[in-house]
Amino acid sequence: MGLFSSGPNKRIFYKTEEEVELMRASNLLVSKTLALVASMLKPGITGKELDKAAETFIRDHKGRPAFKGYNGFPSTLCISYNDIVVHGIPNDRPFEQNDIVSVDCGVELAGFFGDAAFTFAFAAVEESVMDLLRVTYRSLYLGIEQAVVGKRIGDISFSIQDYCERAHKYGVVRDLVGHGVGRSLHEEPEVPNYGRRGQGMVLREGLALAIEPMVNLGVREVFQATDGWTIHSRDRKPSAHYEHSVVVRKNQADILSDHSFLLEEIKNNPDLKEISPKS
Repeated sequence: MGLFSSGPNKRIFYKTEEEVELMRASNLLVSKTLALVASMLKPGITGKELDKAAETFIRDHKGRPAFKGYNGFPSTLCISYNDIVVHGIPNDRPFEQNDIVSVDCGVELAGFFGDAAFTFAFAAVEESVMDLLRVTYRSLYLGIEQAVVGKRIGDISFSIQDYCERAHKYGVVRDLVGHGVGRSLHEEPEVPNYGRRGQGMVLREGLALAIEPMVNLGVREVFQATDGWTIHSRDRKPSAHYEHSVVVRKNQADILSDHSFLLEEIKNNPDLKEISPKS
C-alpha cells in the first residue's frame, strides 16, 4: 500500500531471522490471495466481488486484512483500474475487456505484515499500455537488485526512476512512496521511486522494505478524489503499480512475496494477458 511522502523519521526496525520467517508467512498469504484474484478476474466481475472473496480467503487462513480499517479505509483490497494510481476502493463497476486493474493486498499474520501488488491486464488492453506495465514491472526488479547491504535508499530510487523516465519517458509518481514493513504496515524508511544514487540511509542486513514503483503513461502528477483515498493520474492516462516486500541481504535481496502463484493463474485465465518484466 503506497505511503504519502511525509518527511524523515529515523526510527528503523531491523528484523531477526525469526521475524523474517513470520513476515514470509504473511507475504505467502498475500501472494496466494492475489493468485485467487487472478483466477477470478473476467469481464463483468466487480471489485466488490473480488474484495469479498479476498477477505474470506484471508480470514479462512487465520490472517487479518491489513488494509481494512487502516486510517478508515473500508476494504480488504485496494483495487485501482486504468488511470487510478493506487488506493482505489472496490466498487460495483463491472470490469471491461480493455481495463488494467492494479490489486494491492496487505495481510497481518501472527503479528507481522505482508504487502504486495500486481497490475493485471485484460485481453483487449492496447500494446502501448502493455508496454507501460512491462516497464514498470521491470523497474520493480531493478529496484530490488539494489536492496543489498552497503547500498543506499537512493540507489533503489534512482534505478527505478532512471529506467522508467530516462529510458522510457514515463512519469514516476512523486507523491507516494514505498516504505518499511514489519510489525506495522508502514514503517520507516520511506522508499521513493525517484532519487539520486549514493543518497539516503545505508542499507543494513534485516531491513524489510515494500518496494513499489507507481508509474504513469503520461505526466507524473496525481490528484486525490473526493472520497479521500482514490489517487488518479492528473491527465487521466493509465497508471501501473507493482510491489514486493523484501529483506536486505549481503549479496541479494530476499523477496518475501511471490508473484509466481498469480502468474500461473494468469496463464490459465484466457481473459488476461501475460505480463513479464521488459528486458
